[in-house]
Amino acid sequence: MNNKVNSHTNLMEQVFEQYAHHDDAPRLIADLVAQVRPAKPEQTDSAIKSIQALCYLLSTDAERARQLRSAILLLLSAYNPLSLFLIARHSVFTGFFAEMRRRIAHKILPEAIDGDYLVDLFAIFFTKTTDELWVNTVPDDVWSQLIKVMRFDLADKELILSCQQNLFAASQVLSYRTAALGLEPELLRNYPELEQHSSPFIMQQAELAEFMGAQDVDNAHTDIKHILVMLDQCKAIVAKVRRNSALTGTSIHLTQLLQRILRQIERLEELLSILHCFQHGQSADAVIVKLFKDLVYSECHKNDLHEYWQESMEVMAVRVTENASRAGEHYITENRSEYFALMRSAMGAGVIIALMAMFKIVLAKQHFAPLAEAIFFSLNYGIGFMLIHILHFTVATKQPAMTAAAIAATIDNASDGKTKDMHNLVTTVTNTMRSQAVAIFGNVVVAIPVAMLLSWAVLYLSGHHFVTPEKAHKLLSEIHPFTSGAFFYAAIAGVCLFLSGLIAGYHDNLAVYNKIPQRLKAIKWLQRLLGVERLARVAHYVEHNLGALAGNFYFGCLLGGMGAFGLLLGLPIDIRHIAFSSAFVGFASFGLEFMLTWQMVAYAALGLALIGLGNLMVSFGLALYVAMKSRKVRFNGWRLLLRNLGSRLNQHPAEFIFPPRDLMPEALVNETEPEV
Repeated sequence: MNNKVNSHTNLMEQVFEQYAHHDDAPRLIADLVAQVRPAKPEQTDSAIKSIQALCYLLSTDAERARQLRSAILLLLSAYNPLSLFLIARHSVFTGFFAEMRRRIAHKILPEAIDGDYLVDLFAIFFTKTTDELWVNTVPDDVWSQLIKVMRFDLADKELILSCQQNLFAASQVLSYRTAALGLEPELLRNYPELEQHSSPFIMQQAELAEFMGAQDVDNAHTDIKHILVMLDQCKAIVAKVRRNSALTGTSIHLTQLLQRILRQIERLEELLSILHCFQHGQSADAVIVKLFKDLVYSECHKNDLHEYWQESMEVMAVRVTENASRAGEHYITENRSEYFALMRSAMGAGVIIALMAMFKIVLAKQHFAPLAEAIFFSLNYGIGFMLIHILHFTVATKQPAMTAAAIAATIDNASDGKTKDMHNLVTTVTNTMRSQAVAIFGNVVVAIPVAMLLSWAVLYLSGHHFVTPEKAHKLLSEIHPFTSGAFFYAAIAGVCLFLSGLIAGYHDNLAVYNKIPQRLKAIKWLQRLLGVERLARVAHYVEHNLGALAGNFYFGCLLGGMGAFGLLLGLPIDIRHIAFSSAFVGFASFGLEFMLTWQMVAYAALGLALIGLGNLMVSFGLALYVAMKSRKVRFNGWRLLLRNLGSRLNQHPAEFIFPPRDLMPEALVNETEPEV
């Protein structure tokens, strides 16, 4: 042994000597963990050397091995370990928001420690939230070696029997809990077959009861296999419900319920495996090490807000982005007919946007109180965006939040680096950029002249300009690329666009999961008012458009209320939207009777370009990030993707602006082949 190991050994020897004449198992374990704990959690080598030094000490000193062995068995038998075994990755049996409140409260004011319960003593052993880092990084064979040198085969039989009884009791409780979760109405609603056939959630508990009551070893050996089969069937049902959520929707309650079931089953399998090994004289070191690491992880993350939120939102995020993905596919054009259809749709939206911009200027002239003004602005935007959707028009900036999910799905397929999938990804990105460009063109090229036409109509009918020269200069100054915060405000609008995409996906999920169309058709007074057939058409429309309508309305509310929100906080918060800013340029140009210098025209054009860039970059970036995180996509081919996009741009630059006459020849697939 080198000097460093000898130093570790001497320190641990002092710890054992301190508790040699009086039994204090919790303090002995806590002091030994403190000796093993590295100065920094990432210093795994230091922890490994400390554990190896402890192994050397125990292997050369049988009394120290007995002392540590007895302390651990005493903890597992006399300190109420049942609640510790039942913790499955810090899962709890409360609602989502109740658990969030609990974690926040315990972060501020930690819970009291009851020394009679082993689950509370774990907080004394592992006092730092970073302890799980080095505990889990230390190789399993190092921990297994520590278990071996403690020689549990020489332990007191009564202590061993008491520990086994506690494991049996914990297994029984876990089995009861799993059976109860399998009877939850939320699960039965999403998997009604559980009521029609023998439920594996119930059968596993019956099998466990037989296993615990069996006296013959052979029968016990057979019964534990039956239990594991039933538990596998339970996991299969959970997996099927999760897959079906793409069609039937999901909820936070269902997501949390499925997570609980899987964690309880996993813990039950671990405890049964340990019991099985004990009864057959086999080594359970691997399972014990895994259980130990899980328990440490649970202790260190018991009040972790970020991870709890992330795990609870995982399935919901998949559902929301799947809805956005299906909607986003309609915004990606592949041929000329779709391309011109999108252009016409965007041009139609440009007319309504010019009218919405006009109404906003009229409302602003009234100088309402900030709250009333925010409400009127929100209604103007929200109703206008809903009208655009009802008329099947397209707002260009609504595309990125939708198309990002579709691109994430393509990235998911291309993440293995296959040539065909990479070619499809390049094609999807090219089609998306082209579609986005033509949508912006359609919005802007119509919004500006329509705004001018409206200004002329007001001048013709009233004899006065709709926008005074002072207001016109103010409108132009608000989009100045250098002296205003146009790009920053455009980024805020991009965040609103991203949020509207999530809201749309959430309401689509809400419509499907809560069966809103079916419930609408069951309302008697609506049947009498509209008739059964017309009500069925309304319900069908709601089923397929509730998310889009809600997303558009809330997007309008976000845009309309952002200025008042900034005023309330005393912060420079506002929004800039490419389509509305274009309409304002049209109003300002007519108000100044087109007496614009070339510098003013250049600044206005550059300002509009920056606003459009800010809208698109932020909304697309956030949506793509969420879509990829929800799918757990890890794409490492960004350089290859950029290289292939550059190659496509160099060889076929027109495709980024205008679709090809025919589909791309198959020979071009070879151009995107990754280098080996």
